[in-house]
Amino acid sequence: MTEHHPITPPPELVQQLAEQAPRYRDGGVGREVWLINRAYSAGADQELEACVNWLIENQNPRWAHVLQAARRPKPSSLKEQALEQLDGIAAVFLMTHGGNLVCDTIRRALEALPDD
Repeated sequence: MTEHHPITPPPELVQQLAEQAPRYRDGGVGREVWLINRAYSAGADQELEACVNWLIENQNPRWAHVLQAARRPKPSSLKEQALEQLDGIAAVFLMTHGGNLVCDTIRRALEALPDD
């Protein structure tokens, strides 16, 4: 079969994934799962890009960005992750010690950081 489907990862990407795949002692099963997940992710990214381009070309650029944000949300910033972990630490302290852990200074310092 010589026909190349538009969602099929290019050979260069397949080679790159194969080189990045972690090595496992269990005979490669974990490595195969990792490769399959990465290949599916690459295909999904290509499909999303095609949908976004279609929306832009068909006079719906605003919806293109809405679609992209909904399907590929940006990961939490380091600041957001730190604030969430601080909340978790305070909650655990409250449950185990029955009192409030004073984190106000740390929280204010984190909140003062720029949103990157």
